[in-house]
Amino acid sequence: MIPITDVSWQGLSWQALVSDAIRDPIDLAAALKLSPTAVETDFPVNVPLPFLARIEPGNPTDPLLLQVLARPEENIPGGDVSPLQEEHFDRGLGMIQKYAGRALVITTGSCAIHCRYCFRRHFPYQQHQPDSTDWQQLFDRLKQDTSLTEVILSGGDPLMLSDRRLSWIIRELGAVKHLTTLRLHTRLPVVVPSRVTKALTRCLSDSRLAIVLVNHINHGNEIDAEVIEAATQLKLSGVTLLNQSVLLRQVNDSAAALEHLSRQLFQAGILPYYLHLMDPVQGAGHFDVPESEGIDLIHQLRQRVPGYLVPRLSREVPFEAAKRVVA
Repeated sequence: MIPITDVSWQGLSWQALVSDAIRDPIDLAAALKLSPTAVETDFPVNVPLPFLARIEPGNPTDPLLLQVLARPEENIPGGDVSPLQEEHFDRGLGMIQKYAGRALVITTGSCAIHCRYCFRRHFPYQQHQPDSTDWQQLFDRLKQDTSLTEVILSGGDPLMLSDRRLSWIIRELGAVKHLTTLRLHTRLPVVVPSRVTKALTRCLSDSRLAIVLVNHINHGNEIDAEVIEAATQLKLSGVTLLNQSVLLRQVNDSAAALEHLSRQLFQAGILPYYLHLMDPVQGAGHFDVPESEGIDLIHQLRQRVPGYLVPRLSREVPFEAAKRVVA
């Protein structure tokens, strides 16, 4: 592993930064000058160094740290290993279809960072992602379903795929005549901004599809100059940038934190899209914020920022035809 105190990682490739992420809770505590906490969990720690650099050393309540630090509360009983019941919408070949006109593709089970509240932290990726022989069948199926206009690349994180692989997928999707929009749900431009390579922006700008990149940023402190530069390059490539957050206890559960996030997003050229009430996944109940409190926070936020900086407070309910917007 790259020494945590070595700033030379700033010149490394995004692949190296992903590969050399901190995966040992003891190393994480040492890097941040904190007392180590031993937590037995089947969801390993995974924190890349660019994200680590934004965490305040010595602060056990840093809002970025709390998103990635395994805590004893994860072992409190409760929640569901499949809170959205996605297995009921599995169409095979990695495709999940819950909503009309859209199909979501699980491109990979890999992520650059492990967020402790992740609704897919127990997801059986090996059973629900296309292997190397499945992709052509998937493209053929998409061509046959003319009701589809949009494909969503998800995971894991679709930007964990190589530029070459991703370019091939995007070209093949562009050949599906009835598709108009490609959406990518990703955390990589934030946690490892150097993932936004020239090859990536080129393949996005070359596509005939309208490209929407939905970032996942929960706190304004996640956005630094490198993140803004990555967002700028994406925008220059014609990509529409949106953000979805999760409302998390001790992370962003105040009007001030949500205002800071919205203003930082706008500074980076990203518009707030959704603020999700947390999915009740097993191991993350300590992050939960009640719906009534979330509604009150949105009302407060509307008094502090322009309407275009107010995300829609939403909850995803299994078997409903759309996300449930509550405020």
